[in-house]
Amino acid sequence: MDASSLPLIAVVGLTASGKSGFSLHLARALGERRVTCEIISADAFQLYRGMDIGTAKVSLGERGGIPHHLLDVLELEEKASVAAYQRSCRQVINEIRARGALPILVGGSGLYVRAALDEIEFPGTDSAVRERIAAQAAQLGAETMHQRLAEVDPESAARILPSNLRRVIRALEVYELTGKKFSATMPRREYFQPTLQFGISWPLTVLDERISERTSQMLAHGFIEEVAELEKQGLADTPTACRATGYQAVMDLLAGKITREEAAEQIALQTRQLARKQRKWFRKDPRIHWLDGEEGTSANVEETLTLLGIR
Repeated sequence: MDASSLPLIAVVGLTASGKSGFSLHLARALGERRVTCEIISADAFQLYRGMDIGTAKVSLGERGGIPHHLLDVLELEEKASVAAYQRSCRQVINEIRARGALPILVGGSGLYVRAALDEIEFPGTDSAVRERIAAQAAQLGAETMHQRLAEVDPESAARILPSNLRRVIRALEVYELTGKKFSATMPRREYFQPTLQFGISWPLTVLDERISERTSQMLAHGFIEEVAELEKQGLADTPTACRATGYQAVMDLLAGKITREEAAEQIALQTRQLARKQRKWFRKDPRIHWLDGEEGTSANVEETLTLLGIR
């Protein structure tokens, strides 16, 4: 089958739901049907070199020769950017298509997924303009700034509470820089190219068990040593890398502030909280076809192939 006739595939959803394993099985099944696949990560923290175990990054051995993209592309001190990710991801998608292969996007970072798949603009920023508007806000107050936004962009003002001054300032900055309403740049559920999204659904009680098991496995297989090495490279002072789930808890463990058991509890709790945020985010997208995790990977791969029109 010609890969160019197939839509881009996205495997999205909650952490610990089995996205990576499913995508590898799907890519192999498609390969058996002469559709070459390449996988693109949509995980904000798997972008960083050295952040492997704590981000559940697929190892080279697990990849089984299937090319993976947008892993290990940032140094710790670099700031992750959704806009930069979108540019890189679109370029990778085009390159994969040019090779006659099928891109499979895999990840649970919601905004990164939307940036990769949908028609979303990311207006530039200007620190001088933002600082001037922020100074005006400090002088005039949030209500006045919100009223100013309502005059030029009533739709954005209706969406943004006056108390959310940061977003009010950003909306005013975008309007001043581009002449466009901030609301015009908001994400639309409109794919930039034909796409099929899949998610793997589990009962929350089962997912919580999977999270606890994965946390134990991470700690037993080098997560603590990974963080110790990253600390030597300045992890604690990084702009975005240090915010990855679980890494602060391990830093606290290494500093003697908490025990290993407390660290495990914190990591599992934070991961459960992340999963619930992801669930809320992805459940809003009616385009996602949800697969039942309890049905098993083989059954879900067959269901996916059927939806793709492949036997």
